[in-house]
Amino acid sequence: MQIKEILSLSPSNQTITAKGWVRTKRVSSNVAFVALNDGSTIHNIQGVIADGTVAEETLRLVTTGACIALTGILIPSQGQGQSVEIQVTDIQVYGTADPEKYPLQPKKHSLEFLREIAHLRPRTNTFSAILRVRHALAFAVHSYFNDKGFFYLHTPIITGSDAEGAGEMFRVTTLPTTNPPMTEDGKVDFKEDFFGKETNLTVSGQLEGELGAMALSKVYTFGPTFRAENSNTTRHLAEFWMIEPEVAFNELEDNMNLAEDFTKYCIKYALDHCADDIAFLEKRLLEEEKNKKKEEQSELSLTEKLRFVTENDFERLTYTEAINILLQSKTHKQGKFQYPVEWGIDLQSEHERWLVEKHFKKPVILTNYPKDIKAFYMKLDEDGKTVRAMDVLFPGIGEIIGGSQREDDYAKLLQRTKDVGIEEESIWWYLETRQFGSAPHAGFGLGFERLVLFVTGMSNIRDVIPFPRTPKSAEF
Repeated sequence: MQIKEILSLSPSNQTITAKGWVRTKRVSSNVAFVALNDGSTIHNIQGVIADGTVAEETLRLVTTGACIALTGILIPSQGQGQSVEIQVTDIQVYGTADPEKYPLQPKKHSLEFLREIAHLRPRTNTFSAILRVRHALAFAVHSYFNDKGFFYLHTPIITGSDAEGAGEMFRVTTLPTTNPPMTEDGKVDFKEDFFGKETNLTVSGQLEGELGAMALSKVYTFGPTFRAENSNTTRHLAEFWMIEPEVAFNELEDNMNLAEDFTKYCIKYALDHCADDIAFLEKRLLEEEKNKKKEEQSELSLTEKLRFVTENDFERLTYTEAINILLQSKTHKQGKFQYPVEWGIDLQSEHERWLVEKHFKKPVILTNYPKDIKAFYMKLDEDGKTVRAMDVLFPGIGEIIGGSQREDDYAKLLQRTKDVGIEEESIWWYLETRQFGSAPHAGFGLGFERLVLFVTGMSNIRDVIPFPRTPKSAEF
Protein backbone atom coordinates (compact mmCIF):
# COMPACT_ATOMS: atom_id res chain seq x y z
CA MET A 1 0.00 0.00 0.00
CA GLN A 2 1.39 3.42 -0.92
CA ILE A 3 1.89 6.10 1.72
CA LYS A 4 -0.70 8.32 0.04
CA GLU A 5 -3.29 5.59 0.65
CA ILE A 6 -2.12 4.92 4.21
CA LEU A 7 -2.47 8.61 5.13
CA SER A 8 -6.10 8.53 4.00
CA LEU A 9 -7.03 5.61 6.27
CA SER A 10 -8.93 5.88 9.53
CA PRO A 11 -6.81 4.30 12.26
CA SER A 12 -8.41 1.26 13.91
CA ASN A 13 -5.34 -0.52 15.28
CA GLN A 14 -4.79 -2.27 11.94
CA THR A 15 -1.34 -3.62 11.10
CA ILE A 16 0.21 -1.74 8.20
CA THR A 17 3.48 -1.79 6.24
CA ALA A 18 4.88 1.36 4.66
CA LYS A 19 7.84 1.20 2.27
CA GLY A 20 9.94 4.11 1.13
CA TRP A 21 13.01 6.26 1.67
CA VAL A 22 13.91 7.87 4.98
CA ARG A 23 13.66 11.65 4.93
CA THR A 24 14.62 12.23 8.56
CA LYS A 25 15.23 10.38 11.81
CA ARG A 26 15.31 12.00 15.21
CA VAL A 27 15.54 10.54 18.69
CA SER A 28 13.83 12.07 21.73
CA SER A 29 13.51 10.51 25.20
CA ASN A 30 14.63 7.11 23.88
CA VAL A 31 11.95 7.17 21.18
CA ALA A 32 12.94 7.35 17.50
CA PHE A 33 10.78 9.20 14.98
CA VAL A 34 11.26 8.32 11.31
CA ALA A 35 9.73 10.30 8.42
CA LEU A 36 9.21 8.01 5.43
CA ASN A 37 8.25 8.96 1.87
CA ASP A 38 7.65 6.81 -1.21
CA GLY A 39 7.00 9.57 -3.76
CA SER A 40 3.25 9.00 -3.96
CA THR A 41 2.54 12.24 -2.06
CA ILE A 42 4.29 15.34 -0.75
CA HIS A 43 3.43 14.15 2.78
CA ASN A 44 5.51 11.73 4.86
CA ILE A 45 4.27 8.95 7.11
CA GLN A 46 5.80 9.03 10.58
CA GLY A 47 7.01 5.86 12.24
CA VAL A 48 7.37 5.90 16.03
CA ILE A 49 9.88 3.40 17.40
CA ALA A 50 9.87 2.87 21.14
CA ASP A 51 13.12 1.98 22.89
CA GLY A 52 13.83 -1.76 22.68
CA THR A 53 11.22 -2.42 19.98
CA VAL A 54 13.80 -2.84 17.20
CA ALA A 55 17.34 -4.17 17.42
CA GLU A 56 19.87 -1.36 17.92
CA GLU A 57 22.03 -2.53 15.00
CA THR A 58 18.99 -2.29 12.69
CA LEU A 59 18.01 1.14 13.97
CA ARG A 60 21.55 2.42 13.30
CA LEU A 61 21.03 1.62 9.59
CA VAL A 62 17.94 3.84 9.45
CA THR A 63 19.51 7.07 8.19
CA THR A 64 18.42 9.77 5.75
CA GLY A 65 18.27 8.24 2.26
CA ALA A 66 18.02 4.62 3.38
CA CYS A 67 15.27 2.50 1.84
CA ILE A 68 13.22 0.62 4.44
CA ALA A 69 9.88 -0.94 5.30
CA LEU A 70 8.14 0.01 8.53
CA THR A 71 5.58 -2.45 9.89
CA GLY A 72 3.35 -1.67 12.84
CA ILE A 73 0.00 -0.50 14.13
CA LEU A 74 -1.68 2.51 12.51
CA ILE A 75 -2.70 4.90 15.27
CA PRO A 76 -3.88 8.51 15.57
CA SER A 77 -0.85 10.80 15.54
CA GLN A 78 0.18 12.41 18.81
CA GLY A 79 2.15 15.15 17.04
CA GLN A 80 1.41 17.90 14.59
CA GLY A 81 1.63 17.64 10.81
CA GLN A 82 -0.08 14.30 10.29
CA SER A 83 -3.33 12.65 11.33
CA VAL A 84 -1.97 9.10 11.58
CA GLU A 85 1.34 7.45 12.32
CA ILE A 86 2.77 3.95 12.62
CA GLN A 87 3.64 2.46 15.98
CA VAL A 88 6.52 0.41 14.63
CA THR A 89 7.02 -3.23 15.59
CA ASP A 90 9.46 -4.24 12.84
CA ILE A 91 11.88 -2.62 10.38
CA GLN A 92 13.25 -4.18 7.21
CA VAL A 93 16.22 -2.42 5.62
CA TYR A 94 16.38 -2.76 1.83
CA GLY A 95 19.26 -0.40 1.15
CA THR A 96 21.48 1.69 3.38
CA ALA A 97 22.76 5.24 2.74
CA ASP A 98 26.06 6.23 4.37
CA PRO A 99 25.36 9.60 6.06
CA GLU A 100 28.97 10.62 5.39
CA LYS A 101 28.45 10.26 1.64
CA TYR A 102 24.73 10.70 0.94
CA PRO A 103 24.43 14.25 -0.47
CA LEU A 104 20.76 14.88 0.37
CA GLN A 105 20.98 15.46 4.08
CA PRO A 106 18.00 17.27 5.71
CA LYS A 107 19.02 20.85 5.00
CA LYS A 108 18.32 23.45 2.31
CA HIS A 109 20.08 22.73 -1.00
CA SER A 110 20.44 25.14 -3.91
CA LEU A 111 18.77 24.29 -7.21
CA GLU A 112 22.17 24.56 -8.90
CA PHE A 113 23.58 21.89 -6.59
CA LEU A 114 20.57 19.63 -7.15
CA ARG A 115 21.08 19.80 -10.95
CA GLU A 116 24.49 18.23 -10.35
CA ILE A 117 22.82 15.26 -8.67
CA ALA A 118 19.80 14.89 -10.96
CA HIS A 119 19.83 11.13 -10.26
CA LEU A 120 18.87 11.87 -6.64
CA ARG A 121 16.93 15.13 -6.77
CA PRO A 122 13.51 13.44 -7.31
CA ARG A 123 13.80 12.42 -3.64
CA THR A 124 13.50 16.05 -2.54
CA ASN A 125 10.12 17.59 -1.79
CA THR A 126 10.49 20.19 -4.53
CA PHE A 127 11.34 17.82 -7.34
CA SER A 128 8.97 15.05 -6.36
CA ALA A 129 6.20 17.67 -6.39
CA ILE A 130 7.32 18.95 -9.82
CA LEU A 131 7.40 15.44 -11.28
CA ARG A 132 3.92 14.63 -9.97
CA VAL A 133 2.57 17.85 -11.48
CA ARG A 134 4.38 17.05 -14.73
CA HIS A 135 2.67 13.65 -14.83
CA ALA A 136 -0.74 15.18 -14.16
CA LEU A 137 -0.28 17.72 -16.96
CA ALA A 138 0.83 15.02 -19.42
CA PHE A 139 -2.23 12.97 -18.52
CA ALA A 140 -4.42 16.06 -18.96
CA VAL A 141 -3.00 16.63 -22.45
CA HIS A 142 -4.02 13.17 -23.61
CA SER A 143 -7.38 13.31 -21.81
CA TYR A 144 -8.29 16.62 -23.40
CA PHE A 145 -7.51 15.63 -26.97
CA ASN A 146 -9.01 12.17 -26.62
CA ASP A 147 -12.26 13.61 -25.29
CA LYS A 148 -12.32 16.13 -28.17
CA GLY A 149 -12.01 13.42 -30.83
CA PHE A 150 -8.36 13.96 -31.75
CA PHE A 151 -6.06 11.13 -32.82
CA TYR A 152 -2.58 10.81 -31.28
CA LEU A 153 -0.07 10.78 -34.14
CA HIS A 154 3.49 9.56 -33.58
CA THR A 155 5.67 11.73 -35.79
CA PRO A 156 9.30 10.82 -36.59
CA ILE A 157 12.19 11.79 -34.34
CA ILE A 158 14.69 11.35 -37.19
CA THR A 159 13.79 13.55 -40.15
CA GLY A 160 15.26 14.93 -43.35
CA SER A 161 13.47 18.29 -43.12
CA ASP A 162 13.72 21.43 -41.00
CA ALA A 163 10.22 22.49 -40.00
CA GLU A 164 11.32 25.88 -38.72
CA GLY A 165 13.89 26.73 -41.39
CA ALA A 166 16.27 27.74 -38.62
CA GLY A 167 19.05 25.23 -39.29
CA GLU A 168 19.77 24.71 -35.57
CA MET A 169 19.56 20.92 -35.68
CA PHE A 170 21.43 17.89 -34.37
CA ARG A 171 22.73 15.80 -37.24
CA VAL A 172 22.11 12.06 -37.24
CA THR A 173 24.79 10.09 -39.09
CA THR A 174 26.65 6.80 -39.18
CA LEU A 175 29.48 8.29 -41.24
CA PRO A 176 32.92 8.45 -39.59
CA THR A 177 33.72 11.76 -37.93
CA THR A 178 37.18 11.74 -39.49
CA ASN A 179 37.66 11.27 -43.22
CA PRO A 180 33.98 10.86 -44.20
CA PRO A 181 33.26 9.96 -47.84
CA MET A 182 33.31 13.03 -50.08
CA THR A 183 31.69 13.95 -53.39
CA GLU A 184 33.68 15.18 -56.35
CA ASP A 185 32.93 18.81 -55.41
CA GLY A 186 34.35 18.32 -51.91
CA LYS A 187 31.14 17.93 -49.89
CA VAL A 188 30.25 15.11 -47.50
CA ASP A 189 28.65 12.31 -49.50
CA PHE A 190 25.50 11.52 -47.53
CA LYS A 191 24.52 8.89 -50.07
CA GLU A 192 26.93 6.67 -48.16
CA ASP A 193 25.13 7.41 -44.86
CA PHE A 194 22.64 5.04 -43.21
CA PHE A 195 19.56 6.77 -44.65
CA GLY A 196 21.25 7.75 -47.91
CA LYS A 197 20.67 11.43 -47.21
CA GLU A 198 21.39 14.09 -44.61
CA THR A 199 19.16 13.62 -41.55
CA ASN A 200 18.70 15.26 -38.16
CA LEU A 201 16.74 15.09 -34.92
CA THR A 202 13.36 16.74 -35.34
CA VAL A 203 12.72 20.30 -34.24
CA SER A 204 8.95 19.82 -34.58
CA GLY A 205 6.41 17.20 -35.57
CA GLN A 206 4.22 19.83 -37.18
CA LEU A 207 4.83 19.14 -40.86
CA GLU A 208 4.04 15.45 -40.43
CA GLY A 209 1.12 16.41 -38.19
CA GLU A 210 -0.33 18.38 -41.07
CA LEU A 211 -0.19 15.26 -43.23
CA GLY A 212 -2.21 13.39 -40.60
CA ALA A 213 -4.77 16.19 -40.37
CA MET A 214 -5.28 16.01 -44.13
CA ALA A 215 -6.69 12.52 -43.63
CA LEU A 216 -7.88 12.22 -40.01
CA SER A 217 -9.05 15.84 -39.62
CA LYS A 218 -7.99 16.23 -35.96
CA VAL A 219 -4.60 15.00 -34.75
CA TYR A 220 -2.03 15.91 -32.13
CA THR A 221 1.58 15.03 -31.47
CA PHE A 222 3.26 14.89 -28.07
CA GLY A 223 6.89 13.91 -28.27
CA PRO A 224 10.52 14.94 -27.86
CA THR A 225 12.00 17.66 -30.05
CA PHE A 226 15.55 18.98 -30.31
CA ARG A 227 17.27 22.31 -30.93
CA ALA A 228 21.03 22.66 -31.33
CA GLU A 229 20.77 26.24 -30.13
CA ASN A 230 23.68 27.36 -27.96
CA SER A 231 21.44 29.11 -25.44
CA ASN A 232 22.43 29.00 -21.78
CA THR A 233 19.27 30.62 -20.49
CA THR A 234 16.56 29.77 -17.97
CA ARG A 235 14.07 29.30 -20.86
CA HIS A 236 15.87 26.98 -23.29
CA LEU A 237 16.63 23.26 -23.49
CA ALA A 238 18.33 21.25 -26.22
CA GLU A 239 15.81 18.42 -25.72
CA PHE A 240 12.23 19.14 -24.77
CA TRP A 241 8.69 17.86 -25.34
CA MET A 242 6.22 19.49 -27.72
CA ILE A 243 2.44 19.29 -27.94
CA GLU A 244 1.22 20.08 -31.45
CA PRO A 245 -2.45 19.76 -32.43
CA GLU A 246 -3.37 20.16 -36.11
CA VAL A 247 -6.96 20.51 -37.30
CA ALA A 248 -8.33 20.40 -40.84
CA PHE A 249 -10.89 23.11 -41.68
CA ASN A 250 -9.80 25.26 -38.73
CA GLU A 251 -8.86 28.86 -39.40
CA LEU A 252 -7.12 31.41 -37.18
CA GLU A 253 -10.13 32.12 -34.95
CA ASP A 254 -10.74 28.39 -34.40
CA ASN A 255 -7.06 27.95 -33.58
CA MET A 256 -7.20 30.66 -30.92
CA ASN A 257 -10.31 29.12 -29.39
CA LEU A 258 -8.62 25.71 -29.22
CA ALA A 259 -5.44 27.10 -27.64
CA GLU A 260 -7.36 29.00 -24.96
CA ASP A 261 -9.66 26.10 -24.10
CA PHE A 262 -6.79 23.59 -24.04
CA THR A 263 -4.49 25.59 -21.74
CA LYS A 264 -7.33 26.38 -19.36
CA TYR A 265 -8.26 22.70 -19.19
CA CYS A 266 -4.69 21.55 -18.41
CA ILE A 267 -4.12 24.18 -15.72
CA LYS A 268 -7.48 23.50 -14.09
CA TYR A 269 -6.70 19.77 -14.14
CA ALA A 270 -3.48 20.45 -12.21
CA LEU A 271 -5.28 22.68 -9.73
CA ASP A 272 -7.91 19.98 -9.15
CA HIS A 273 -5.56 16.99 -8.95
CA CYS A 274 -2.31 18.39 -7.51
CA ALA A 275 -3.60 20.65 -4.75
CA ASP A 276 -1.08 19.50 -2.11
CA ASP A 277 1.90 19.74 -4.45
CA ILE A 278 0.88 23.17 -5.77
CA ALA A 279 0.34 24.38 -2.17
CA PHE A 280 3.88 23.22 -1.32
CA LEU A 281 5.35 24.88 -4.42
CA GLU A 282 3.42 28.06 -3.68
CA LYS A 283 4.89 28.22 -0.17
CA ARG A 284 8.36 27.61 -1.63
CA LEU A 285 7.83 30.41 -4.15
CA LEU A 286 6.72 32.84 -1.45
CA GLU A 287 9.95 32.17 0.46
CA GLU A 288 11.95 32.73 -2.73
CA GLU A 289 10.13 35.99 -3.45
CA LYS A 290 11.20 37.41 -0.08
CA ASN A 291 14.80 37.50 -1.32
CA LYS A 292 13.93 39.62 -4.37
CA LYS A 293 13.71 43.38 -4.62
CA LYS A 294 10.17 44.65 -4.09
CA GLU A 295 9.78 45.75 -7.73
CA GLU A 296 10.83 42.25 -8.88
CA GLN A 297 8.35 40.41 -6.66
CA SER A 298 5.27 38.90 -8.27
CA GLU A 299 1.96 40.57 -7.51
CA LEU A 300 0.22 37.18 -7.56
CA SER A 301 0.75 33.99 -5.59
CA LEU A 302 1.18 30.79 -7.60
CA THR A 303 -2.46 29.73 -7.20
CA GLU A 304 -3.65 33.25 -8.03
CA LYS A 305 -1.51 33.23 -11.16
CA LEU A 306 -2.99 29.90 -12.28
CA ARG A 307 -6.54 31.06 -11.63
CA PHE A 308 -5.65 34.31 -13.42
CA VAL A 309 -5.42 32.19 -16.57
CA THR A 310 -8.33 29.81 -15.99
CA GLU A 311 -10.80 32.52 -14.96
CA ASN A 312 -10.05 35.24 -17.54
CA ASP A 313 -10.95 35.43 -21.21
CA PHE A 314 -7.76 35.86 -23.19
CA GLU A 315 -7.36 39.32 -24.74
CA ARG A 316 -7.00 39.12 -28.53
CA LEU A 317 -5.35 41.75 -30.70
CA THR A 318 -3.05 42.02 -33.69
CA TYR A 319 0.71 42.39 -33.54
CA THR A 320 0.33 45.87 -35.09
CA GLU A 321 -2.10 46.94 -32.37
CA ALA A 322 0.29 45.58 -29.72
CA ILE A 323 3.22 47.54 -31.18
CA ASN A 324 1.16 50.74 -31.11
CA ILE A 325 0.22 50.12 -27.46
CA LEU A 326 3.87 49.54 -26.56
CA LEU A 327 4.96 52.70 -28.41
CA GLN A 328 2.40 54.77 -26.49
CA SER A 329 3.36 53.30 -23.11
CA LYS A 330 5.13 55.33 -20.41
CA THR A 331 7.62 52.48 -20.09
CA HIS A 332 8.70 52.95 -23.71
CA LYS A 333 8.63 56.75 -23.61
CA GLN A 334 10.79 56.73 -20.47
CA GLY A 335 13.25 54.35 -22.12
CA LYS A 336 12.71 51.58 -19.58
CA PHE A 337 12.44 48.73 -22.09
CA GLN A 338 15.79 47.05 -22.59
CA TYR A 339 14.99 46.23 -26.23
CA PRO A 340 13.70 48.71 -28.86
CA VAL A 341 10.07 48.76 -29.98
CA GLU A 342 9.18 49.19 -33.65
CA TRP A 343 7.02 47.46 -36.21
CA GLY A 344 8.79 44.41 -37.61
CA ILE A 345 10.67 43.36 -34.45
CA ASP A 346 10.33 39.94 -32.89
CA LEU A 347 8.81 40.88 -29.53
CA GLN A 348 11.00 40.19 -26.52
CA SER A 349 9.80 38.58 -23.31
CA GLU A 350 9.79 41.98 -21.55
CA HIS A 351 7.37 43.36 -24.15
CA GLU A 352 5.11 40.31 -23.96
CA ARG A 353 5.03 40.32 -20.17
CA TRP A 354 4.30 44.07 -20.05
CA LEU A 355 1.26 43.55 -22.28
CA VAL A 356 -0.01 40.70 -20.08
CA GLU A 357 0.92 41.89 -16.59
CA LYS A 358 0.81 45.69 -16.80
CA HIS A 359 -1.53 46.67 -19.61
CA PHE A 360 -4.27 44.08 -20.07
CA LYS A 361 -3.79 42.20 -16.77
CA LYS A 362 -4.96 38.99 -18.41
CA PRO A 363 -3.51 36.40 -20.85
CA VAL A 364 -3.06 37.76 -24.37
CA ILE A 365 -3.19 36.27 -27.87
CA LEU A 366 -1.33 38.29 -30.51
CA THR A 367 -2.10 37.65 -34.18
CA ASN A 368 -1.06 38.65 -37.70
CA TYR A 369 2.70 38.99 -37.29
CA PRO A 370 5.06 40.30 -40.00
CA LYS A 371 5.82 37.46 -42.41
CA ASP A 372 9.58 38.09 -42.22
CA ILE A 373 9.80 37.01 -38.57
CA LYS A 374 7.60 33.92 -38.92
CA ALA A 375 7.97 30.48 -40.50
CA PHE A 376 7.44 29.75 -44.19
CA TYR A 377 4.31 27.62 -43.73
CA MET A 378 2.09 30.34 -42.25
CA LYS A 379 -0.79 31.61 -44.40
CA LEU A 380 -0.21 35.03 -45.94
CA ASP A 381 -2.71 37.76 -45.13
CA GLU A 382 -4.24 39.74 -47.95
CA ASP A 383 -1.84 42.65 -47.35
CA GLY A 384 1.10 40.42 -48.29
CA LYS A 385 3.05 41.75 -45.29
CA THR A 386 1.66 39.72 -42.41
CA VAL A 387 0.71 36.10 -41.79
CA ARG A 388 -2.11 34.46 -39.86
CA ALA A 389 0.12 33.66 -36.90
CA MET A 390 -0.82 33.66 -33.24
CA ASP A 391 1.20 33.67 -30.02
CA VAL A 392 -0.34 33.08 -26.59
CA LEU A 393 1.28 35.13 -23.82
CA PHE A 394 1.11 34.25 -20.11
CA PRO A 395 2.08 36.20 -16.97
CA GLY A 396 5.60 35.62 -15.73
CA ILE A 397 6.64 33.70 -18.81
CA GLY A 398 5.68 35.57 -21.97
CA GLU A 399 5.08 33.38 -25.02
CA ILE A 400 3.88 29.90 -24.14
CA ILE A 401 2.20 28.91 -27.44
CA GLY A 402 3.03 29.70 -31.05
CA GLY A 403 0.73 28.72 -33.89
CA SER A 404 -0.89 29.72 -37.13
CA GLN A 405 -3.29 28.99 -39.90
CA ARG A 406 -1.20 27.13 -42.48
CA GLU A 407 -0.74 28.20 -46.08
CA ASP A 408 -2.99 25.90 -48.11
CA ASP A 409 -2.32 27.51 -51.52
CA TYR A 410 0.32 25.53 -53.42
CA ALA A 411 1.76 28.43 -55.45
CA LYS A 412 2.07 30.72 -52.42
CA LEU A 413 3.65 27.99 -50.26
CA LEU A 414 6.14 27.10 -53.00
CA GLN A 415 7.14 30.74 -53.30
CA ARG A 416 7.64 31.04 -49.53
CA THR A 417 9.95 28.02 -49.47
CA LYS A 418 12.04 29.68 -52.18
CA ASP A 419 12.03 32.99 -50.29
CA VAL A 420 13.51 31.38 -47.16
CA GLY A 421 15.90 29.07 -49.00
CA ILE A 422 14.26 25.68 -48.40
CA GLU A 423 14.97 23.23 -51.21
CA GLU A 424 11.79 22.04 -52.87
CA GLU A 425 12.97 18.43 -53.10
CA SER A 426 13.51 18.25 -49.31
CA ILE A 427 9.78 18.74 -48.60
CA TRP A 428 8.18 17.61 -51.87
CA TRP A 429 5.73 15.46 -49.88
CA TYR A 430 4.60 18.46 -47.80
CA LEU A 431 4.04 20.60 -50.89
CA GLU A 432 2.14 17.77 -52.58
CA THR A 433 -0.62 17.87 -49.96
CA ARG A 434 -1.51 21.29 -51.39
CA GLN A 435 -1.97 19.70 -54.81
CA PHE A 436 -4.13 16.74 -53.77
CA GLY A 437 -7.22 17.87 -51.87
CA SER A 438 -5.79 20.90 -50.08
CA ALA A 439 -7.89 22.29 -47.24
CA PRO A 440 -7.72 25.14 -44.74
CA HIS A 441 -6.05 23.95 -41.56
CA ALA A 442 -4.41 25.34 -38.46
CA GLY A 443 -2.46 24.28 -35.41
CA PHE A 444 -0.04 25.34 -32.72
CA GLY A 445 2.92 24.21 -30.68
CA LEU A 446 3.15 24.27 -26.90
CA GLY A 447 6.50 23.50 -25.30
CA PHE A 448 5.47 21.13 -22.52
CA GLU A 449 8.25 22.29 -20.20
CA ARG A 450 7.03 25.89 -20.55
CA LEU A 451 3.63 24.74 -19.31
CA VAL A 452 5.16 22.81 -16.39
CA LEU A 453 7.33 25.85 -15.59
CA PHE A 454 4.24 28.04 -15.41
CA VAL A 455 2.16 25.65 -13.30
CA THR A 456 4.93 24.88 -10.80
CA GLY A 457 6.16 28.46 -10.46
CA MET A 458 9.75 27.42 -11.05
CA SER A 459 12.09 29.97 -12.61
CA ASN A 460 14.47 27.72 -14.56
CA ILE A 461 13.30 25.30 -17.24
CA ARG A 462 16.11 22.90 -16.29
CA ASP A 463 14.22 22.20 -13.08
CA VAL A 464 10.99 20.91 -14.65
CA ILE A 465 12.43 18.05 -16.72
CA PRO A 466 14.04 15.05 -15.02
CA PHE A 467 17.35 15.13 -16.89
CA PRO A 468 17.96 18.45 -18.69
CA ARG A 469 19.98 18.54 -21.89
CA THR A 470 21.77 21.86 -22.34
CA PRO A 471 25.00 23.09 -23.96
CA LYS A 472 27.98 21.15 -22.58
CA SER A 473 25.67 19.07 -20.38
CA ALA A 474 24.36 15.59 -21.16
CA GLU A 475 24.84 13.88 -17.82
CA PHE A 476 22.69 11.02 -16.54
